[in-house]
Amino acid sequence: MTRKPWLAVVAAAALLPWAAPPAQAADGPALTVDPSASRHAISPYVYGMNFAAEDLAEELRLPVRRWGGNATTRYNYLYDETNRGSDWYFENVPGPAPDPAKLPDGSETDQFTDQDRRTGTGTLLTVPLIGWTPKGRDYTCGFGIAKYGPQQGADTQWRPDCGNGVKPDGSNVTGNDPADTSVPAGPKYITDWLSHLTGKYGRADGGGVRFYDLDNEPDLWHATHRDVHPDGAGYDEMRRQTYAIASAVKAADPGAQTLGPVGWGFQSLSLSGLDKQTCDREGGDCWSDPPDRAAHGGVPFADWYLRQMKAYEQEHGTRILDYFDEHIYPQQAGVSSGDPGDAATQELRLRSTRQLWDPSYTDESWIGQPINYIPRMRELVNQNYPGTKLAITEYNWGALGHLNGALAQADVLGIFGREGLDLATLWAPPGTSDPGAYAFRMYRDYDGAGASFGETSVRASSADQGRLAVYAAERSSDRALTLMIVNKSLTDDLTSTVSIAGRSGPAAGHVYRYGGADQAAIVRAPDVAVGADGFTSTFPASSITLVEIPAGGPGTPACEAGYAVQSQWGTGFTAQVTVANTGTSPIEGWTLGFAFAAGQRVTQGWNAAWSQNGPDVTARDLDWNRTIRPGGSVTIGFNGSSGGTNPPPSAFKVNGAACTAR
Repeated sequence: MTRKPWLAVVAAAALLPWAAPPAQAADGPALTVDPSASRHAISPYVYGMNFAAEDLAEELRLPVRRWGGNATTRYNYLYDETNRGSDWYFENVPGPAPDPAKLPDGSETDQFTDQDRRTGTGTLLTVPLIGWTPKGRDYTCGFGIAKYGPQQGADTQWRPDCGNGVKPDGSNVTGNDPADTSVPAGPKYITDWLSHLTGKYGRADGGGVRFYDLDNEPDLWHATHRDVHPDGAGYDEMRRQTYAIASAVKAADPGAQTLGPVGWGFQSLSLSGLDKQTCDREGGDCWSDPPDRAAHGGVPFADWYLRQMKAYEQEHGTRILDYFDEHIYPQQAGVSSGDPGDAATQELRLRSTRQLWDPSYTDESWIGQPINYIPRMRELVNQNYPGTKLAITEYNWGALGHLNGALAQADVLGIFGREGLDLATLWAPPGTSDPGAYAFRMYRDYDGAGASFGETSVRASSADQGRLAVYAAERSSDRALTLMIVNKSLTDDLTSTVSIAGRSGPAAGHVYRYGGADQAAIVRAPDVAVGADGFTSTFPASSITLVEIPAGGPGTPACEAGYAVQSQWGTGFTAQVTVANTGTSPIEGWTLGFAFAAGQRVTQGWNAAWSQNGPDVTARDLDWNRTIRPGGSVTIGFNGSSGGTNPPPSAFKVNGAACTAR
């Protein structure tokens, strides 16, 4: 396999890990890893995105992609039509259907699902709870100026009659007719839409649409969709609409997974949309005793909502909520901006990820209290509806076009895995060449040949997680230990010891790094020598480092490797390698490694995922040949090029263990 253009190799002797660290390196915090402790699965769905482009989704083997946002609250699949709400003058806007006469076939959501099927990605669509959907394929709008009078803003570029719904005196236009743009949409609309989707793609358990968000940020409807929903969504409305729509989803596709209430942020845990609207208007004591909450026994909204979902299952025997889904955007000034900001803002961005997990961190915004977001969400579920999974289907820590944003994104993905989040989709994903995309590559494709961070989280801690963050996992395919280390210091290289419990011998740790030295590549840096106690290494300022440590000790595979050149011509040749399991236990997942001695190159391979860095060649199993049973073998092959001489490799390793050559 040809190395990806963004993967670079560093072979300079001056960078060898045992050389003296550069003079400017500072003593870094100690890192500690224990592969036997705190083990739990990392859900692949935490590496999801909203609206990711196909090339990036394919490269990352994107596990889930969400079709969401304000416009999806009012979408009519029959006309391929959204209403943009307050995002764009409350206008109905036709979608990209290539042949409207064939609708609903070819709609935006059909095209979205088609892309996901091409890339093997799970689809997450949004279904409406708001009760309205666009009335046709047109350009009507909620606050026409001719009908409702002069307004402070209008779509002067495209549709000058479409106003922003704000009168010249600053008050909102009220009493408008929702039928100007929309028609009612209830359970039958959901039944019909899912009938179309399951008829075209099959049911969720047969490869169809897997996930459905129960609308989008309903606690903001009174602002984002006030032309049809001017009053905040209260406790009772949310229960009524969720029961009706979620049960319709489950009836139409029992294997589909539902996510709700899809609130906009931290306030969504305690306030209904009605209370937020009321207290935003009244202020003062309203925040301490909001009226909608008071009318429901003083129970915060999220607790109450989860209890209602549990009550439905107890009464009807059907779970209609699978994921407790809330959004989060950092509220600290400048953090979620696309601009990285000054040094103080960049430091704040990297510090603010603590709100996701750290109960000792007081949020440095108007919130002014510890958020502890993921553990708080888990506690809400455990107390009110055990068994419900956790999702964050919108988040963005900003500056994805800059290295600082990539560092924050890598830190966030590590937190998601360590904290046991079940699903997450980044809002406004990066472009393929943006630094933010490299943060995902470090977890999903760090070597350009599909190597990924492990699927089982293990204990990893830093003496100062704010300076040097560490996350660790074990990979099931080859039992390799993978460490993700993020140096959050903007200026200081940090030299730290990395202690690893339970090791029984030395190994070469493979190092991959993304940072300021080359923002267009993941660098394959020199190996680190890992001893029985771990290793010491220098981590450059503002960098992300992946250390891959092959499995060793008990359970190491016993193997035999045979190498044969089958044909040779000019400077080209074809060779095959047979790996036999000579042990008594199956090899569950394998990575073969060997080195050429005369400058040969792998140009094309089969029956494995091939990659090469300098003389070192790696071949990883595919899904269908990942298990080698005792006494069994697997044969793989490749075409290569040579400079005239073509000696065979002298040594082979499987999962880091030496194989007998034959």
